[in-house]
Amino acid sequence: MVRILLSRMAPLLLIGLVCCNSGGVQVHPEWENYFSAAGVQGCVMVHDYSLKRFDVYNQPGMEQRLLPASTFKIFNSLVALETGIVPDTNFVIRWDGITRPVKQWNQDLTMAQAFRYSAVPYYQQLARRIGRDTMQYFLDTVQYGNRVIGPRIDSFWLDNSLRISPDEQLGFVEKLYFSQLPFKDITQRMVVGMMHMVREPHYDIYYKTGLGRNGNQQVGWVVGWELENRRPHFFALVLTTDHPALDISGTRMIILEKILSSLGLMHGGKAY
Repeated sequence: MVRILLSRMAPLLLIGLVCCNSGGVQVHPEWENYFSAAGVQGCVMVHDYSLKRFDVYNQPGMEQRLLPASTFKIFNSLVALETGIVPDTNFVIRWDGITRPVKQWNQDLTMAQAFRYSAVPYYQQLARRIGRDTMQYFLDTVQYGNRVIGPRIDSFWLDNSLRISPDEQLGFVEKLYFSQLPFKDITQRMVVGMMHMVREPHYDIYYKTGLGRNGNQQVGWVVGWELENRRPHFFALVLTTDHPALDISGTRMIILEKILSSLGLMHGGKAY
């Protein structure tokens, strides 16, 4: 299993996988209960970097590329900051006056606010300012997914032109955590700061969600890491469902919490 995993995963995972044999891969078929009980399909991997251990459910699914949806805001932010399109995460883009379904989007927003609210219009404006050539350069340099922009610079991460697999997502956030992406360290630290969503006395969680559609199928992402006792535990989780009324936004966070908790995380008591 370890040999198969190593041979099939993308280059982005090399920072963690080079030592994979010391901790190995633990497959968790019991995690299927979390997915089936919620009426969704999906896969997840958690990488305990200190122990060089991978805990995984549905390993073949980790190799399937899907649209990144709003998880692409991590990459979009990096490029905008690196190129000086925005000077820092306090940069404001004015509301265009168009009322949209998400209340928080209908106002002037800083980048940090737009990231937290997952404001699509803000990041569409960033992509237009970045431009196709610059965006393509960084997609190629980072080797982000299939690197395809498609016909529209302001929606290619939403319209299934750009696709990325969960294992590539995992490698991407690992490199971001260690400032090993081809961006300045300050750029990467600013984006990490925006990803800091949960602050508890004994642990912190850094993540970005994504929600999109692949035809009639809903796709929901959560990618990032849990940090406790100064030890990172990286994760990539993706859910899919054909049920249009299912609340995949809430479901993805519930399943992630159950999985992390089952590994003894989110309690601040993980021993090393």
